[in-house]
Amino acid sequence: MTCASCVARVERKLNRLDGVAATVNLPLESAHVVLSSQVTDQDLVGAVESAGYEAHVTRRRTANGTPDGSGTSGADGAPGEAPGATAGAEYRGDDLLRRLRVSAVLTVPVLLLSMVPALSFPGGEWVVAALALPVVAWGAWPFHAAAVRAARHGTSTMDTLVSIGVLAATLWSLWVLVADALRPADPGAGPGLYFEVGAVVTTFLLAGRYAEHRSRRRAGDALRALLNLGAKNAERIMLGPDGNPLRLPDGGWRTTAVPVTALQAGDVFAVRPGGTVATDGTVVEGTSALDTSLVTGEPVPVDVAPGDDVVGGTVSTSGHLLVRATRVGEDTMLARIGRLVAQAQTGKAPVARLADRISAVFVPVVLVLAVLTLAGWLAVTGEVEAAFTAAVAVLIIACPCALGLATPTAILVGTGRGAQLGVLIRGPEILESTRRVDTVVLDKTGTVTEGRMRVVDVWSTGTRQPSTEADPPTAEAAEAAEADLPPAEPAEAEADANHLSDAPDVLRYAAAVESLSEHPIASAIAAAGRAAGEPDTETPLEVTGFIAHPGGGVEGLVRRAHSGLALGGALNTRRVLVGRLTWLAEQGITVPEEVRTAVGQQERAGATAVAVAWNGIARGMIALRDPAKSTSALAVAELQELGLRPYLVTGDSEGAARVAAQAVGIPDVDVIARVLPADKAAVVARLQAEGHTVAMVGDGVNDAAALATADLGLAMGTGTDVAIEASDITLVRGDLRAAASAVRLSRKTLRVIKQNLFWAFAYNVAAIPLAAAGLLSPMIAGGAMAASSLLVVTNSLRLRRAE
Repeated sequence: MTCASCVARVERKLNRLDGVAATVNLPLESAHVVLSSQVTDQDLVGAVESAGYEAHVTRRRTANGTPDGSGTSGADGAPGEAPGATAGAEYRGDDLLRRLRVSAVLTVPVLLLSMVPALSFPGGEWVVAALALPVVAWGAWPFHAAAVRAARHGTSTMDTLVSIGVLAATLWSLWVLVADALRPADPGAGPGLYFEVGAVVTTFLLAGRYAEHRSRRRAGDALRALLNLGAKNAERIMLGPDGNPLRLPDGGWRTTAVPVTALQAGDVFAVRPGGTVATDGTVVEGTSALDTSLVTGEPVPVDVAPGDDVVGGTVSTSGHLLVRATRVGEDTMLARIGRLVAQAQTGKAPVARLADRISAVFVPVVLVLAVLTLAGWLAVTGEVEAAFTAAVAVLIIACPCALGLATPTAILVGTGRGAQLGVLIRGPEILESTRRVDTVVLDKTGTVTEGRMRVVDVWSTGTRQPSTEADPPTAEAAEAAEADLPPAEPAEAEADANHLSDAPDVLRYAAAVESLSEHPIASAIAAAGRAAGEPDTETPLEVTGFIAHPGGGVEGLVRRAHSGLALGGALNTRRVLVGRLTWLAEQGITVPEEVRTAVGQQERAGATAVAVAWNGIARGMIALRDPAKSTSALAVAELQELGLRPYLVTGDSEGAARVAAQAVGIPDVDVIARVLPADKAAVVARLQAEGHTVAMVGDGVNDAAALATADLGLAMGTGTDVAIEASDITLVRGDLRAAASAVRLSRKTLRVIKQNLFWAFAYNVAAIPLAAAGLLSPMIAGGAMAASSLLVVTNSLRLRRAE
């Protein structure tokens, strides 16, 4: 399929079948068919073939979403992609590229010999004809074939205009060349030749068609990228007759490596630290912090323990897990998100191109006018040559050279300027959406915010703990210290004035302990500690006896290097604990009410807060937050100036969402929090149902369905490939200000396209009556054609100054 007319034709054929409601998607070259009665695969394929295309039924699903066992399923492609479809599309792309290369090589000398008088020589026109004919016949064959196919079904498309224009210019030139050769008395006295017109138009449009083909193939890559997030293999645990995992003599588990597709509901599989959860399930044994950002887009890891549900595609950052599979294959969360993206892309109403809409009327009118001109001249004058000359002049003046250039040149310049501004635009149909957009939905994490945790506040009780002299260490404490294990009781000794409970100490000692942990929150605290600097670089803090308590916190013995023993011989150390208040209480730590209040205030405001304790008492609190990007507030203001109403949508808490919204200037009433990944698309759909034209800006897998559902999808270039491929516009820099630039540039580009189309037709249509009256020779018609093309290109170049 090449245009909206193709989509309409296939939809019309499918919807004529009883019990069929079909929606055809041009970029994916696929159809989503809902059956209300029994229809065979052969009937569906036959309907598509009757429209002039080939088709395969990729899969069937019942109303409850389960496969019904019929159809095929692309194993290597995206969901719903037929076996061999990828190979067929690659062949079409290779074929277009091959035709483009050959045509370009032949067109360059044709253009030079035709347009540069100094290069002309006797008989040169025959050389030009010999070089141009392969371009017009073989190079332009895809256009001719599509035009014939459309004509066979009583329609016309952009390919019809291209085919008629190229053939008219070439056939006219051949007729003139032969006629001139038959005039030995006055050679060269015939009308002008237009071989370069057919060759140049063919080469340029082949380049545009190839670029368009590559863009369409990337639309399907979103679903393939989504599936690639999941694990390919799993470490399945062998189960005994009672359903419990079997152990080896050394205490390990009996495991076997299997493909993920071999897992069944009820199987138990292992997830090692750093490994990917193979499929949805429930934790049977072990604890870990799961990185769910690929699926949810949120930066804070989720602590899981036995009994907790886990989602396939998430990554275990630390602990070792045993998971019992509950959903496999197409029932998993990742597969459901993939189906959401596919359905949203397929359900998006195809936007007919302006040129295609006009060509549906323009081409038949031009053909009728040419025939009427020929018949009129023959009836009035009886002069065959004059009649044919006037009729060809009508066709040439209406040749779609400028029409073919109108959209591609504006897109070429606009997208080139967009690349300089960090904006990648997919195509002209996307530009039409920006004209009507009045609402923009912003994902929070990674779009408005930085997408990673940072320390935003360090608070301490402010009380000073004087140095105390502790009793000599017990034998058990000494042995624990030598083995780098925490002592049974915390050391109470404080050796110097550095052991004070102030904010720098809270951060310094917490960072020292957290530096040994791989947890993302720990990394943020450690980074903040490094940024704050160490006041005593010669005697840095040393940590021994480090222990991580998944889901609770961390602890370790902290002392200054070379600090020796305190008075009385006690080890000059602190047992420092960093973690949740509930865990600190379990460890026997006293938590003052003021610390509880400080932690509670931060958590109600949407921050993540951890308490820091030593010597048996909680001394302070560290708050972490995913802060707004420095440019986000300016970006929101620019979007509002463009007439767009921004909404902030996130799966995060109300408090975190409101804090981020206030930081960038979005009212609380336009904040939608605690939105599940599958519900973001529903939020977009609800706004559309209220009459809004919605743009969506996101960066995560959880945003992919919403990006595809929105009238205009903008993906942050720093986000996941799935989100980028599901979007219409990619913001390369990951700067939200590029969203405003994208809207401005898209609107300007669309305005230039409309201007180009107007002038393309204005030149041609104004001259058609003159050509029909015999007052305009084909040569002047060619000049008008060249002038309209020049005007179109010059107008498009103005986009180079767009901001």
